[in-house]
Amino acid sequence: MHAGPDKGERIARGCRDTAAVNPAVLRPRALKPGDLVVVASLSGPLEERYVPDLDRAVAVIEGMGFRVRRAPLLEPGRRRWWSAAKPSEIAAELNGLLRDSEVRAIVAHDGGQTVLGYLDLVDFAAVAADPKPILGYSDISLLHLVLYGRTGLVGFHADLATRGLGGTWPEVSAARRAQLEGLHAALLTSTDPIGELPAGPSWECWRAGCAEGPLLGGVINRVVLNQATPYGLPLEVFDGALLFWEEAGGQASYVWSYLQVLRHSGILDRIAGMVVGVPDAIEGLDPPSLAEIVLDVLGERDIPVLGNVDVGHAGPNLPLPIGLRAALDAGRRSLSLLEPAVRPA
Repeated sequence: MHAGPDKGERIARGCRDTAAVNPAVLRPRALKPGDLVVVASLSGPLEERYVPDLDRAVAVIEGMGFRVRRAPLLEPGRRRWWSAAKPSEIAAELNGLLRDSEVRAIVAHDGGQTVLGYLDLVDFAAVAADPKPILGYSDISLLHLVLYGRTGLVGFHADLATRGLGGTWPEVSAARRAQLEGLHAALLTSTDPIGELPAGPSWECWRAGCAEGPLLGGVINRVVLNQATPYGLPLEVFDGALLFWEEAGGQASYVWSYLQVLRHSGILDRIAGMVVGVPDAIEGLDPPSLAEIVLDVLGERDIPVLGNVDVGHAGPNLPLPIGLRAALDAGRRSLSLLEPAVRPA
């Protein structure tokens, strides 16, 4: 972790510094050693075969210096259809965690298909009264966007517990695991900006240029679906934003269609830059490549695009906090976090 180029240097290179019209950013307080982190089923169930992965995830969080508790719905084999429980039950457990002052952070055990079912049951007042980090991606990215839109809460688009910390992290080198742990711990505990994120070998410049703005995004189908609900973000929130997205499964034509929805809605005309995650199990790519699809939909919109970044389902995630200002320089394959995600305790 190191600071990226300062603002003067970025402006000298022609980087756009755009101030978006966004909700006031609501930062959780920084975690301290010994604080309680709860792993919860915010969407999908915990299958018996993934219990060892969850155990490893708990050990990782404890290794960061925190106490860990498993929420009651995180019971192996418990399920209701494709979910851990009824949406109302998941919402009740989440609201209880939001209201519990002892709980200082919540980590989603996995993604799934349930968050859309309980958006209208979330206690937004509890979020505003005691903001705390919620970590996860996939279906959880929908929760991040809604909480940000309604309260300004900084959402941590970061690795899930079972699939990520206990699943994909053990598959990479010890050095990479240490790097990921350091990034996640720093975002939760440090009131200093992270600075430039470590670029991976897969990162590609799909359209050169640089820009600054708040990070907004998640799995692209959830970004699009959210905009079709009353919880969709007002279009002006996307002014000057850096839109990051990824996708898992489905068809290349679906991704093209999702991007067309963003074009028709006016979002692509408002953002200042785009960061695209490594695609995961998308059928029908190459040809066309994901880069070709993105540039086809963007057309003449001259914004920087950084592709194949390690965020999303394809492997361990670099954490991207929703709402925080970041600097993108696609030509340099650089993405820097310019603000801390937490406030002093």
